[in-house]
Amino acid sequence: MEARAWQRMLSGRRLDLIDPSPLDIEIEDIAHGLARVARWNGQTVGEHAFSVAQHSMVVEEIAAHMRPGLSARWRLAALLHDAPEYVIGDMISPFKAVLGDGYKTFEARLEGAIHLRFGLPAKLPAEIKTLLKSADRTSAFFEAVQLAGFSSAEALKLFGKPPARYSLTIEPLAPAAAQAHYLERFRTLAEAVGIAPAFDTE
Repeated sequence: MEARAWQRMLSGRRLDLIDPSPLDIEIEDIAHGLARVARWNGQTVGEHAFSVAQHSMVVEEIAAHMRPGLSARWRLAALLHDAPEYVIGDMISPFKAVLGDGYKTFEARLEGAIHLRFGLPAKLPAEIKTLLKSADRTSAFFEAVQLAGFSSAEALKLFGKPPARYSLTIEPLAPAAAQAHYLERFRTLAEAVGIAPAFDTE
């Protein structure tokens, strides 16, 4: 029997994992999946896991703090920076290193399809990628200390120092709430960018 290389989504889309098409990507599927993918492999305190959906919203907020006046287009890119994880899950960095280039290639192909689906360039400009990476590491610092049991000194060594005078308190949301907030944020940014929302929140 031939190995299956696609995943059926709740929207009814069938996403080819080898050659993902932007036409088979829906924001509802992304939001649903990311709200149920746990950061830190679920090794966090609290009643709920800290989801990738909520993390993505935090990263968008941090990126806008780091770059005042950041356009809605690049804020949308920040919100979608971990969108491939609705398919591949959130693999911790040490495991990504073990998997090597094959994982990175697959992730990049899926990310490119997602970007094209929502009017972004398949490959982001280097300065935006650098900004999002910095915002991602800042979020990881706060997550590590507040949720994942790291000391501040350990988190500083691994993720670097957060922006001066920036503080953040994280309270993990239930999956349904994270999903709803993510969709709402996407719709706001999509309208600002001029993308017609592909879903109805009513």
